[in-house]
Amino acid sequence: MTLEESIEMTVKGCGVELYDILTTKENDRDIFRIYITSKDGVSLDKCAEISRLISPILDTNEPMYGKYNLEVSSPGIERRLKRTAHYISSVGEKVKVKDFDKNVLKGELVFADENEIKVKTLEGEETITYDKISSASTYFEW
Repeated sequence: MTLEESIEMTVKGCGVELYDILTTKENDRDIFRIYITSKDGVSLDKCAEISRLISPILDTNEPMYGKYNLEVSSPGIERRLKRTAHYISSVGEKVKVKDFDKNVLKGELVFADENEIKVKTLEGEETITYDKISSASTYFEW
């Protein structure tokens, strides 16, 4: 079993879903960040519980060399979309999608399946396949 599979199994056992795993560096600190989601929202207590359960797994399967900080949180209201499941679960939300030609679609995600997405923009509906997307995220209009 891979480290990601172990983490995902632990997270699901707590009644939430694994959204993403990110390794990054901030202020000269290495960070191993785990994002979790739930239809009922993610509480601070749930993040703490998952952190406590995942720590022993990371002790035996180090995700990064040397010292690092473990962070468990919600991906937030404005989050990156990377996996097909991210797009499917974000139908109805506002998205910003950039293709490899640097064209940007901005609007409501009205459809997503295993092959493509459809975004309702001011100009109409635009369809794009996943292999043409360089980056995408949800956004919130304040």
